[in-house]
Amino acid sequence: MAKKKIPQIVKEIQTKTKRDIDWASEKPISFSQLSMYMECPKKWSLQYKEGHKQFTSTVHTVFGTALHEIIQHYLTVMYEQSAVAADKINTSEMFEDILREEYAKQYKSNDKQHFSSPTELREFYDDGIEIIRDFAKNKTKHFSKRGWYLVGCEIPIVLSPNPSQPNIIYQGYLDIVLYHEPTNTIKILDLKTSTWGWGDKEKKNEIKQYQLILYKKYFAEHFNFPIDNIDVEFFIVKRKLRESEDFVIKRIQIYKPASGKVKIKKAGDAMLKFIEEVFDHNGFKQVEHQPKINDNCKWCPFHKTHLCSATFH
Repeated sequence: MAKKKIPQIVKEIQTKTKRDIDWASEKPISFSQLSMYMECPKKWSLQYKEGHKQFTSTVHTVFGTALHEIIQHYLTVMYEQSAVAADKINTSEMFEDILREEYAKQYKSNDKQHFSSPTELREFYDDGIEIIRDFAKNKTKHFSKRGWYLVGCEIPIVLSPNPSQPNIIYQGYLDIVLYHEPTNTIKILDLKTSTWGWGDKEKKNEIKQYQLILYKKYFAEHFNFPIDNIDVEFFIVKRKLRESEDFVIKRIQIYKPASGKVKIKKAGDAMLKFIEEVFDHNGFKQVEHQPKINDNCKWCPFHKTHLCSATFH
């Protein structure tokens, strides 16, 4: 069977050279920084400005990284070769190898201190295998090859969000990007792993939504693509399924946040506000960032330490 001709726009995106960051004169930022700053400016300052790096890896981060890699590899084979070829991948063995390698990598970053147990890792491995099997079984419900092309996984976006502060460079990587030729539409998917899936609390979390909304905005700017022709969705996979007698619980959950002009402006303004409040042309502004005291404090690595007096209550 002859391979489909790849559309020109897909080729252009795939071959666009990633802009290098000049580490001597430019400051890189990410959505993670914006998210942390909006959660608590003091926490952001301690970690990114003052350099009090905290080990934050857990079995959940190891699991999430491994599952990202296996799903992205599966889709790459499916679109570049065939669904049959993708189904022939020994996903169980591959997932185990990636899980072990990622744990070893993060264990080393934690001064060779374990942060999980063989029993817990086995449970997460078993959950991952169930997710992968369900994903492969139901792939055509979510991923079609009819008119669709895989632009790529971990597509880089590097740009300056604020023209008046060109030394501040946003850097992000898009999990999965697809192109639909008949409608000239791009779809950006962000993979999320979750224990039980997203409920109303997660869906109403505006900061979570900003991630994909900013991806949409910056993708359009970075690749000069019509913003109205870009769709975004969170692709959420659940480790656990609640039992129900009334209906079948699905392991894959799709959530599409509103991403119209109002939302795009709001997300973009949040990023500009962050940049303007913490950076100037020399780098970090010499200002004292105040803590935002709320229920999140109990999960903060700086809680009840000398670094944040606001936690001493």
